[in-house]
Amino acid sequence: METGRRTRLFIGLGVAAAILLGKIFYIQVINDRYKTDADKNAMIYETIYPTRGIIYDRNGTILVGNKVAYDIMVSPHEVTAFDTIQLASVLGVEPEFIRGKMAEYEKNRRRIGYQAVVMMKQIPAEVYNKFAEIQYKFPGFRAQMRSIRDYPVNAGGNLLGYVSEVDQGFMDSHPGEYRSGDYAGKIGIEAAREKDLRGEKGYHIFLRNSKNQIEQPYKNGEMDVEAVPGKDVVTTIDAGLQQYGQELMQNKVGSIVAIEPSTGEILALVSSPGIDVEQLADIGKHYGEISGNPYKPLYNRAVSASYPPGSVFKILNGLIGLQEGTLKPEYMYPCSHGYHFGAGHKVGCHGHKSPINMEESIMMSCNAYYCYVYRNILDNRTKYKSIDEAMDAWREYALSFGFGRKLGSDFPSELSGNIPSGKFYNKRYGKGHWNSVTVISNSIGQGEILITPMHLANFCATLANRGYYITPHIIKDSEDVRIDPKYHQKQYTKVDTTQFRKVINGMWRAVNSPPGTGGTAWVAAVPGLDICGKTGTAQNPHGADNSVFMCFAPRENPKIAVAVYVENGGFGATWACPLASLMVEKYLKGDTARPELEKRMKEGNLMSRVKH
Repeated sequence: METGRRTRLFIGLGVAAAILLGKIFYIQVINDRYKTDADKNAMIYETIYPTRGIIYDRNGTILVGNKVAYDIMVSPHEVTAFDTIQLASVLGVEPEFIRGKMAEYEKNRRRIGYQAVVMMKQIPAEVYNKFAEIQYKFPGFRAQMRSIRDYPVNAGGNLLGYVSEVDQGFMDSHPGEYRSGDYAGKIGIEAAREKDLRGEKGYHIFLRNSKNQIEQPYKNGEMDVEAVPGKDVVTTIDAGLQQYGQELMQNKVGSIVAIEPSTGEILALVSSPGIDVEQLADIGKHYGEISGNPYKPLYNRAVSASYPPGSVFKILNGLIGLQEGTLKPEYMYPCSHGYHFGAGHKVGCHGHKSPINMEESIMMSCNAYYCYVYRNILDNRTKYKSIDEAMDAWREYALSFGFGRKLGSDFPSELSGNIPSGKFYNKRYGKGHWNSVTVISNSIGQGEILITPMHLANFCATLANRGYYITPHIIKDSEDVRIDPKYHQKQYTKVDTTQFRKVINGMWRAVNSPPGTGGTAWVAAVPGLDICGKTGTAQNPHGADNSVFMCFAPRENPKIAVAVYVENGGFGATWACPLASLMVEKYLKGDTARPELEKRMKEGNLMSRVKH
């Protein structure tokens, strides 16, 4: 009995010993996970930053490319005594700069540990080459290559946006995606397409020896991960047209938006004053200057500024009246230097013949005519029981054109503007205490109506298409980047397509009628282009009136729709109208044949009129 128990004990111990030996063999010979975990204490990870995707215009021109720069990295634990003056001379800094940095690292030595920290960011290749020749003299110092943005064409600074180092707030809002020292797109296309453009980081792994020096690649580089370059992005922008628009808008505050009506593709998106691409290339150096500019060049007025549309809005009221049956093209209304109502009240107008029909009202931009049109829409009691019900119906028409809401463009920071409702006026005046005369300013695009220049360009594209628009967008489908299907879908308005030709005739006459016959936009005429347009002069509580104009061309099968808004520019025909006409001519003909007009537009300086 005793012998059997002893035998079983020896057998059990033998089995246990075999299991233990097998486990040790597995850990040390077969599975290297534990060795790897131990090695991690001696590993150094060197980040490989990906090449950011290139941004092209619609014709293949590079708008934003890349060039190589280098960060000077320091691993404080590896640094030995060195010649500060020589290093400073090579890097092009004062010795005090390096001494200050090293003192800072010494102070934070425990927090930094064995990490490498950035001492200098984005030094040019010529400086790096000088450093590389003497790097062996400076243990602990090394260079890390990264690509930075390059701008071959001065087209659309605040349209393109910029790339800068992420801060803690940005990292918190993008958990797990970025680390300190990473860069990301800020504003514009760089921000909107960040996930496509940024690529994926990689890394090299090295081992340190007992003296804390980098000795060799870990596992001969088998565990290294290569960086994945960012995807290239093709925009809808025409670089030449964008540049030309920027030249025209020099020393003016406002914007130009040009759209291809048949596709909804944005051809130009000019916001002035804007950011020069040379400033974008070194945004850190210029950010204080840009952000402190009282004219706010970072603010993209094309999508983020809301204005009263002025007389261009008459076209919409005319279309609504036609659809509602309260207006016929042959209806004639009088104008005695304005629309008179109540006890001595009137909506003023310039002098022209009277009475006039609908085409003439568009051609001459008559205010009185659209006061009649608007009142007939709101006072239609055969269809609507109350003024607020009629107002809501009017609003629904406007919304169907994209007004009063965000259009859903792929460009960031888009505003919705404002189209007032019956509820709004009930709250302001009290239900039953307001009528069509109370809100008569809406008839001519004033009152509580607010739109962005993008809204206006989209409206013009809708007119060009005779009743539908495709949501404006700035990115094209390409091999690497697909866009949302909604940017290919037609959005029809609540106005029947048959009504549009009736207003387009008036827009054509506004531009193409001989000077002196009443056309408000004759300065926009270009032989052979058949431009159709509408002027606007929008009242501005902060100074001179704003100059507004929209147009499309040619009349049949339009290729471009343009909206121009110039703050404090005065009459629509004075600035916005010729600016838009030159943009159309440049795009359709490749050049312009009106040198005197072009010179006057480029040299015109309206900055002193703007109150900021």
